[in-house]
Amino acid sequence: MAWSRGRRCYNRRMNREAPTSDFDLPLYREEYVEQAYFFRVFRERLEDNLPSQEILETIREEILSTTKLYHAVDFLRGEMQLKGLLGDGMARIPHYFTPYQAFVMQRSEEEGVKFEQRTALVILERMADYLAKEPSRQGLFVFQFECVARNRLGYDAGMSRMADDPAYDAEWQDWIRKSRHRLGTLDFAEMIYYRSAFYVEEVRRRTGNADQEAEFRLLFGSPEGRIAKANRGRDPLYTFAALQRHLGFPAVPRPKPKETQPVLHPAVEARLQRIEQRIQLVEAETKDEGINLEALYKKQKGSP
Repeated sequence: MAWSRGRRCYNRRMNREAPTSDFDLPLYREEYVEQAYFFRVFRERLEDNLPSQEILETIREEILSTTKLYHAVDFLRGEMQLKGLLGDGMARIPHYFTPYQAFVMQRSEEEGVKFEQRTALVILERMADYLAKEPSRQGLFVFQFECVARNRLGYDAGMSRMADDPAYDAEWQDWIRKSRHRLGTLDFAEMIYYRSAFYVEEVRRRTGNADQEAEFRLLFGSPEGRIAKANRGRDPLYTFAALQRHLGFPAVPRPKPKETQPVLHPAVEARLQRIEQRIQLVEAETKDEGINLEALYKKQKGSP
């Protein structure tokens, strides 16, 4: 890492001393509140085996008509009638849905991919719910990256869509695009650690120069850097979990294992057993072997 002296005034003016936790979102808060409701209700009604076009028609009447989502749902309903895919419709209105949102939904609708649409809707719901509260670029980046890693959506395409998210400024977008090519040589925890304020503090403490500044912008604060250093060389899932515990970053949904259900319903299986017993009685009678009624008697305690 290259360091220089006497740049404290320049760094403060460029906001390089420490990353800010708040940032300007492309949409108003009520849009993200309605988005979280839209993705949640859409998922719940899909689980009730309702058709997607009918769900979109009913949800449109429930959403606030003063939001842009009201018109976006109307457009998605037309796309569903034309192509039957929700992700392609979201990609056609990038001024409302981000490229990352459309990417997640499109991956769930691809054939031969073990990424369920239910999981995609939960991801979009939690991300919208997080943006409606007190979000940060750090939390949004970690959440989006974990979604790509845990569900194997593809780092190249996934991080490209992350970089196109308007929630990130130019320096964030440039760093995400460069980090996309360093994943094979740089650990995820090290990516955060070397761009954190905690790394700068350690360099100052090691060199004894309190005025030493970084030439690059610090994207993560001291808490993120401290957690990242503690998880260097470990499984990235431990880093994700620690950031969620200590900093309140949103949790990524995990696919639930499929429940093992019996092949036949218990009532159907009992009836088949009775039919099988009757067939055995008929076969025994046709072979002149006689019918053994003892198998049909109920044994009682104390009976001879």
